[in-house]
Amino acid sequence: MVEKFLGTWRMVESKNFDEYMKALGVGFATRQIGNVTKPTTIISSEGDVIVLQTQSTFKNTEVKFKLNEEFDEVTADDRKVKSLVTLEDGKLKWVQKWDGKETTLVREVNDDKLVLTLTLGEVVSTRHYEKAQ
Repeated sequence: MVEKFLGTWRMVESKNFDEYMKALGVGFATRQIGNVTKPTTIISSEGDVIVLQTQSTFKNTEVKFKLNEEFDEVTADDRKVKSLVTLEDGKLKWVQKWDGKETTLVREVNDDKLVLTLTLGEVVSTRHYEKAQ
């Protein structure tokens, strides 16, 4: 069911990301870099393991996980979180928990477009990607 998410996705638009990073507690300098960086996300699978790579001029990250299995993750902004990724209503839902906080990252695909919605409390950011040819 994750097939539609597989591929290389280039970010084309980002809304309210600075507010989201502030809510996470990301420092000013890192937020400035985060606001101008347009990352490429590569999603692939190795059997039942999903591999999510994020590449940018600032930082590259790679996370491997299985659906419905909690795992330890170190985020791009160096938070140590417990993560759980599920597939719900055709959307990839990623929940990160740390220090009594929780954020949700939901990816959904329509045709050759992927929308990532990041939510922390009342703060919502959306990032739009297009599939690379």
